Amino acid sequence: MLQVALSSFGGGLSVWSQRIVVERRRWLRNEDFLTGYTVARLLPGPNQINLAVYIGTFLHGLPGALVALAGMLVIPFALLMGLGMVYLSFQSLPLVDRLLDGMVAVAAGLALSMGFKILPDYRADPVALGLATVVVVAMTVFHVRLVPLLLVISPLAMAWYWPRQGGRGERP
Repeated sequence: MLQVALSSFGGGLSVWSQRIVVERRRWLRNEDFLTGYTVARLLPGPNQINLAVYIGTFLHGLPGALVALAGMLVIPFALLMGLGMVYLSFQSLPLVDRLLDGMVAVAAGLALSMGFKILPDYRADPVALGLATVVVVAMTVFHVRLVPLLLVISPLAMAWYWPRQGGRGERP
């Protein structure tokens, strides 16, 4: 997870997570990654932190979750604080604003890339499609507020997709 965090400055954590965890290291199948990604997005808090905890739990239980969480937070936090100090010194330069605008465009492109990459697996999962449909309909048609909706949908999604031996979420 440290490699993920350090590879994706400015955004695109989900893309890097998928590349490193599924494609390079083959720790998870793409379907298992998509399951974790869906659960992570449903839960409150930063998606990547939730995903790191899911991946760590999937691979090594509670110790894995703690190590994955530390990898996502400790060194990147220290680097971010250092970069923040540098930014404060140079924030008045117009070049800095242009660089940050370019990073926003890159992050948006990486998010779209991730969406297109996982679309075939997501469409093949009727439960994920059902949960997504319930959320969209509840919010747009019935104007259900996000927090109460998450309090209902999140436990259902976690119960269905939680990694376990001998069933859904079985380790490869």
